[in-house]
Amino acid sequence: MNWHKLGRVFAPDGTKWWAREYATLPTVLPLGGNMVRVYYASLDNDKVGRIGFVELDIRTPDKILFESAEPCLNVGTDGTFDDCGVNPSCIIERDGNFWMYYVGWQRCERVPYMIFAGLARSADGRVFERIQQTPILERTPAEPFLRSATSILPDGNGFRMWYVSAASWILVDGVQYPEYAIRTATSLDGVNWSEGQLCFSHEGGQEYGFGRPWVIRDDDRFRMWYSIRSRGAPYRIGYAESGDGLKWTRKDSEAGIETSDSGWDSEMICYSCVVDVNGGRYMFYNGNRHGQSGFGLAALAK
Repeated sequence: MNWHKLGRVFAPDGTKWWAREYATLPTVLPLGGNMVRVYYASLDNDKVGRIGFVELDIRTPDKILFESAEPCLNVGTDGTFDDCGVNPSCIIERDGNFWMYYVGWQRCERVPYMIFAGLARSADGRVFERIQQTPILERTPAEPFLRSATSILPDGNGFRMWYVSAASWILVDGVQYPEYAIRTATSLDGVNWSEGQLCFSHEGGQEYGFGRPWVIRDDDRFRMWYSIRSRGAPYRIGYAESGDGLKWTRKDSEAGIETSDSGWDSEMICYSCVVDVNGGRYMFYNGNRHGQSGFGLAALAK
Protein backbone atom coordinates (compact mmCIF):
# COMPACT_ATOMS: atom_id res chain seq x y z
CA MET A 1 0.00 0.00 0.00
CA ASN A 2 1.35 3.40 -0.96
CA TRP A 3 -0.37 6.76 -0.59
CA HIS A 4 0.57 9.66 -2.88
CA LYS A 5 0.23 12.98 -1.06
CA LEU A 6 -1.73 15.66 -2.92
CA GLY A 7 -1.00 18.46 -0.45
CA ARG A 8 -2.82 20.44 2.18
CA VAL A 9 -6.49 21.03 1.36
CA PHE A 10 -7.74 23.43 4.01
CA ALA A 11 -6.92 25.38 7.16
CA PRO A 12 -9.13 28.18 8.54
CA ASP A 13 -7.95 31.72 7.84
CA GLY A 14 -8.96 32.89 11.33
CA THR A 15 -11.65 35.35 10.23
CA LYS A 16 -14.67 33.38 11.48
CA TRP A 17 -15.64 33.80 15.14
CA TRP A 18 -15.99 30.04 15.64
CA ALA A 19 -12.99 28.96 13.53
CA ARG A 20 -9.91 30.89 14.58
CA GLU A 21 -7.66 27.84 14.20
CA TYR A 22 -7.60 24.07 13.62
CA ALA A 23 -9.45 21.90 11.10
CA THR A 24 -9.46 18.63 13.03
CA LEU A 25 -10.87 15.17 12.23
CA PRO A 26 -11.76 15.57 8.53
CA THR A 27 -14.91 13.50 7.95
CA VAL A 28 -16.02 12.98 4.36
CA LEU A 29 -19.47 12.77 2.80
CA PRO A 30 -19.36 11.91 -0.94
CA LEU A 31 -21.84 14.08 -2.86
CA GLY A 32 -21.75 12.25 -6.19
CA GLY A 33 -19.27 12.25 -9.03
CA ASN A 34 -16.04 13.84 -7.86
CA MET A 35 -17.65 16.15 -5.29
CA VAL A 36 -17.18 15.69 -1.55
CA ARG A 37 -18.14 17.56 1.59
CA VAL A 38 -15.55 17.48 4.37
CA TYR A 39 -16.66 18.19 7.93
CA TYR A 40 -14.07 19.33 10.46
CA ALA A 41 -13.79 20.89 13.92
CA SER A 42 -12.29 24.32 14.63
CA LEU A 43 -11.62 26.26 17.82
CA ASP A 44 -12.70 29.79 18.74
CA ASN A 45 -10.71 32.26 20.85
CA ASP A 46 -11.70 30.39 24.04
CA LYS A 47 -10.63 26.99 22.64
CA VAL A 48 -14.24 25.83 22.27
CA GLY A 49 -14.79 23.43 19.36
CA ARG A 50 -17.53 23.54 16.72
CA ILE A 51 -18.13 21.70 13.44
CA GLY A 52 -18.14 23.26 9.98
CA PHE A 53 -17.53 21.98 6.46
CA VAL A 54 -16.06 22.69 3.04
CA GLU A 55 -16.96 21.27 -0.37
CA LEU A 56 -14.53 20.48 -3.16
CA ASP A 57 -13.90 18.51 -6.33
CA ILE A 58 -11.47 15.78 -5.36
CA ARG A 59 -9.64 16.22 -8.69
CA THR A 60 -8.73 19.81 -7.70
CA PRO A 61 -8.40 19.66 -3.90
CA ASP A 62 -6.55 22.98 -3.69
CA LYS A 63 -9.74 24.83 -4.73
CA ILE A 64 -12.42 25.12 -2.04
CA LEU A 65 -15.79 25.54 -3.79
CA PHE A 66 -17.88 26.22 -0.68
CA GLU A 67 -17.12 26.95 2.97
CA SER A 68 -19.75 27.07 5.71
CA ALA A 69 -20.12 30.54 7.20
CA GLU A 70 -21.49 29.25 10.52
CA PRO A 71 -21.04 25.97 12.38
CA CYS A 72 -23.32 23.14 11.33
CA LEU A 73 -23.23 21.77 14.90
CA ASN A 74 -22.66 23.95 17.96
CA VAL A 75 -21.66 22.96 21.48
CA GLY A 76 -24.16 21.49 23.92
CA THR A 77 -25.99 23.16 26.78
CA ASP A 78 -23.86 24.08 29.82
CA GLY A 79 -23.33 21.02 31.97
CA THR A 80 -23.84 18.46 29.21
CA PHE A 81 -21.14 16.09 27.97
CA ASP A 82 -20.36 18.25 24.92
CA ASP A 83 -20.45 21.78 26.36
CA CYS A 84 -16.75 22.46 25.64
CA GLY A 85 -16.53 21.12 22.12
CA VAL A 86 -17.78 18.87 19.34
CA ASN A 87 -15.72 17.16 16.64
CA PRO A 88 -17.06 15.14 13.69
CA SER A 89 -16.44 11.41 13.81
CA CYS A 90 -18.38 9.76 10.97
CA ILE A 91 -21.51 10.39 8.93
CA ILE A 92 -24.00 7.96 7.38
CA GLU A 93 -27.14 8.37 5.27
CA ARG A 94 -30.26 6.72 6.64
CA ASP A 95 -33.99 7.12 5.98
CA GLY A 96 -33.38 10.15 3.78
CA ASN A 97 -31.42 11.94 6.50
CA PHE A 98 -27.78 12.41 7.43
CA TRP A 99 -26.66 11.01 10.78
CA MET A 100 -23.52 12.57 12.20
CA TYR A 101 -21.78 10.72 15.00
CA TYR A 102 -19.57 13.16 16.83
CA VAL A 103 -17.04 13.49 19.63
CA GLY A 104 -18.34 15.52 22.56
CA TRP A 105 -15.90 16.73 25.18
CA GLN A 106 -15.78 18.48 28.53
CA ARG A 107 -12.81 19.98 30.32
CA CYS A 108 -12.32 18.62 33.83
CA GLU A 109 -10.62 19.59 37.09
CA ARG A 110 -8.72 16.42 38.04
CA VAL A 111 -8.06 15.11 34.52
CA PRO A 112 -7.81 17.16 31.32
CA TYR A 113 -11.09 16.05 29.72
CA MET A 114 -13.87 13.51 29.34
CA ILE A 115 -14.88 12.38 25.84
CA PHE A 116 -18.05 10.53 24.80
CA ALA A 117 -19.93 9.95 21.53
CA GLY A 118 -23.02 11.89 20.49
CA LEU A 119 -25.40 11.76 17.53
CA ALA A 120 -27.00 14.56 15.51
CA ARG A 121 -29.29 14.41 12.46
CA SER A 122 -29.91 16.63 9.45
CA ALA A 123 -32.24 16.65 6.46
CA ASP A 124 -29.76 18.50 4.23
CA GLY A 125 -26.35 17.75 5.77
CA ARG A 126 -25.77 21.45 6.41
CA VAL A 127 -27.47 22.07 9.77
CA PHE A 128 -27.58 19.33 12.42
CA GLU A 129 -29.65 18.86 15.57
CA ARG A 130 -28.87 16.50 18.43
CA ILE A 131 -31.15 13.54 18.94
CA GLN A 132 -30.59 13.84 22.71
CA GLN A 133 -28.49 15.75 25.24
CA THR A 134 -26.78 12.61 26.55
CA PRO A 135 -24.14 10.44 24.85
CA ILE A 136 -25.05 7.42 22.76
CA LEU A 137 -21.97 5.76 24.29
CA GLU A 138 -22.16 6.27 28.04
CA ARG A 139 -19.81 5.22 30.83
CA THR A 140 -19.66 1.53 31.70
CA PRO A 141 -17.79 -0.27 34.50
CA ALA A 142 -15.22 -1.41 31.93
CA GLU A 143 -15.02 1.97 30.15
CA PRO A 144 -15.53 4.75 32.71
CA PHE A 145 -13.53 7.60 31.15
CA LEU A 146 -13.76 7.71 27.37
CA ARG A 147 -15.91 6.12 24.63
CA SER A 148 -15.88 8.00 21.35
CA ALA A 149 -14.30 8.67 17.91
CA THR A 150 -16.62 6.22 16.16
CA SER A 151 -16.37 4.62 12.73
CA ILE A 152 -19.63 2.95 11.64
CA LEU A 153 -20.61 0.56 8.84
CA PRO A 154 -23.90 -1.17 7.94
CA ASP A 155 -23.97 -4.72 9.33
CA GLY A 156 -26.81 -7.03 8.32
CA ASN A 157 -30.01 -5.44 9.61
CA GLY A 158 -28.12 -3.01 11.82
CA PHE A 159 -24.79 -1.30 12.31
CA ARG A 160 -21.30 -2.01 13.58
CA MET A 161 -19.07 0.52 15.29
CA TRP A 162 -15.38 0.76 16.10
CA TYR A 163 -14.29 3.37 18.63
CA VAL A 164 -11.61 4.40 21.12
CA SER A 165 -12.03 3.58 24.78
CA ALA A 166 -10.11 4.22 27.99
CA ALA A 167 -10.22 2.54 31.40
CA SER A 168 -7.21 4.25 33.03
CA TRP A 169 -4.93 7.29 32.92
CA ILE A 170 -1.14 7.55 32.77
CA LEU A 171 1.35 10.36 33.27
CA VAL A 172 3.37 11.40 30.23
CA ASP A 173 5.81 14.25 30.86
CA GLY A 174 3.75 15.29 33.88
CA VAL A 175 0.43 15.40 31.97
CA GLN A 176 -2.35 12.84 32.37
CA TYR A 177 -3.46 11.02 29.22
CA PRO A 178 -5.97 8.20 28.75
CA GLU A 179 -4.63 4.72 28.00
CA TYR A 180 -6.57 4.03 24.84
CA ALA A 181 -7.84 0.78 23.35
CA ILE A 182 -9.99 0.13 20.28
CA ARG A 183 -13.30 -1.67 20.74
CA THR A 184 -16.27 -2.69 18.60
CA ALA A 185 -20.03 -2.66 19.29
CA THR A 186 -23.25 -3.39 17.39
CA SER A 187 -26.69 -1.78 17.15
CA LEU A 188 -30.02 -2.44 15.46
CA ASP A 189 -31.14 1.20 15.38
CA GLY A 190 -27.86 3.18 15.37
CA VAL A 191 -28.71 4.78 18.72
CA ASN A 192 -28.61 2.01 21.32
CA TRP A 193 -25.34 0.06 21.26
CA SER A 194 -24.14 -3.21 22.72
CA GLU A 195 -21.36 -3.44 25.27
CA GLY A 196 -18.01 -2.96 23.57
CA GLN A 197 -15.71 -5.87 22.77
CA LEU A 198 -11.95 -5.35 22.78
CA CYS A 199 -10.28 -5.37 19.36
CA PHE A 200 -6.77 -4.49 20.53
CA SER A 201 -4.93 -2.31 23.02
CA HIS A 202 -1.54 -0.63 22.93
CA GLU A 203 1.60 -2.73 22.92
CA GLY A 204 3.24 -1.09 25.93
CA GLY A 205 6.72 0.35 25.96
CA GLN A 206 6.63 3.81 24.40
CA GLU A 207 3.16 3.27 22.94
CA TYR A 208 0.17 4.12 25.12
CA GLY A 209 -2.85 4.59 22.91
CA PHE A 210 -4.72 5.32 19.73
CA GLY A 211 -6.79 8.02 18.10
CA ARG A 212 -9.71 7.75 15.70
CA PRO A 213 -10.08 4.34 14.08
CA TRP A 214 -11.42 4.45 10.52
CA VAL A 215 -12.76 1.18 9.09
CA ILE A 216 -13.78 0.20 5.57
CA ARG A 217 -14.86 -3.21 4.30
CA ASP A 218 -13.53 -4.70 1.10
CA ASP A 219 -14.79 -8.02 -0.26
CA ASP A 220 -12.32 -10.17 1.63
CA ARG A 221 -11.45 -8.18 4.74
CA PHE A 222 -11.95 -5.21 7.03
CA ARG A 223 -9.26 -2.53 6.91
CA MET A 224 -8.58 -0.08 9.73
CA TRP A 225 -6.44 3.03 9.88
CA TYR A 226 -5.80 4.65 13.27
CA SER A 227 -3.44 7.11 14.95
CA ILE A 228 -0.73 5.75 17.26
CA ARG A 229 0.21 7.75 20.34
CA SER A 230 3.64 7.22 21.92
CA ARG A 231 5.87 8.80 24.54
CA GLY A 232 8.37 11.14 23.00
CA ALA A 233 6.92 10.80 19.48
CA PRO A 234 4.04 12.59 17.74
CA TYR A 235 1.05 10.75 16.30
CA ARG A 236 1.62 8.54 13.29
CA ILE A 237 -0.85 6.51 11.23
CA GLY A 238 -1.13 2.75 11.78
CA TYR A 239 -2.96 0.06 9.85
CA ALA A 240 -4.61 -3.30 10.66
CA GLU A 241 -6.66 -5.99 8.91
CA SER A 242 -9.38 -8.36 10.10
CA GLY A 243 -11.54 -11.12 8.71
CA ASP A 244 -14.38 -10.65 11.19
CA GLY A 245 -14.03 -7.08 12.50
CA LEU A 246 -13.16 -8.28 16.02
CA LYS A 247 -9.78 -9.98 15.79
CA TRP A 248 -7.26 -7.69 14.13
CA THR A 249 -3.71 -8.12 12.87
CA ARG A 250 -1.67 -4.95 13.13
CA LYS A 251 0.38 -4.16 10.03
CA ASP A 252 1.61 -0.68 10.85
CA SER A 253 4.55 -0.95 8.46
CA GLU A 254 2.03 -1.29 5.61
CA ALA A 255 0.15 1.95 6.36
CA GLY A 256 1.95 3.49 3.39
CA ILE A 257 2.11 7.09 4.61
CA GLU A 258 4.63 8.95 6.76
CA THR A 259 5.40 12.53 7.78
CA SER A 260 6.87 14.79 5.11
CA ASP A 261 10.40 16.16 5.20
CA SER A 262 9.08 19.69 5.69
CA GLY A 263 5.87 21.67 5.79
CA TRP A 264 2.42 21.36 7.33
CA ASP A 265 2.62 17.58 7.99
CA SER A 266 6.33 17.20 8.75
CA GLU A 267 5.91 16.71 12.52
CA MET A 268 2.76 14.61 12.78
CA ILE A 269 0.11 12.80 10.73
CA CYS A 270 -3.12 11.62 12.34
CA TYR A 271 -6.93 11.22 12.27
CA SER A 272 -7.21 9.63 8.84
CA CYS A 273 -10.51 9.25 6.96
CA VAL A 274 -10.41 6.85 3.99
CA VAL A 275 -13.11 7.09 1.34
CA ASP A 276 -13.78 5.77 -2.17
CA VAL A 277 -14.75 8.47 -4.68
CA ASN A 278 -15.49 7.84 -8.36
CA GLY A 279 -13.24 4.80 -8.66
CA GLY A 280 -10.36 6.09 -6.54
CA ARG A 281 -9.47 5.59 -2.89
CA TYR A 282 -8.43 8.67 -0.92
CA MET A 283 -7.21 9.51 2.57
CA PHE A 284 -7.97 12.81 4.26
CA TYR A 285 -5.79 13.36 7.32
CA ASN A 286 -4.51 15.95 9.79
CA GLY A 287 -0.98 17.22 10.06
CA ASN A 288 1.07 19.05 12.67
CA ARG A 289 -0.30 19.77 16.15
CA HIS A 290 -3.37 17.55 15.79
CA GLY A 291 -4.83 19.58 12.95
CA GLN A 292 -3.79 23.11 13.85
CA SER A 293 -2.07 23.14 10.45
CA GLY A 294 -5.25 21.92 8.74
CA PHE A 295 -6.01 18.75 6.79
CA GLY A 296 -4.65 17.30 3.59
CA LEU A 297 -5.33 14.60 1.02
CA ALA A 298 -3.54 11.54 -0.32
CA ALA A 299 -4.52 9.14 -3.10
CA LEU A 300 -3.89 5.41 -3.02
CA ALA A 301 -1.42 4.49 -5.74
CA LYS A 302 -2.80 1.93 -8.19
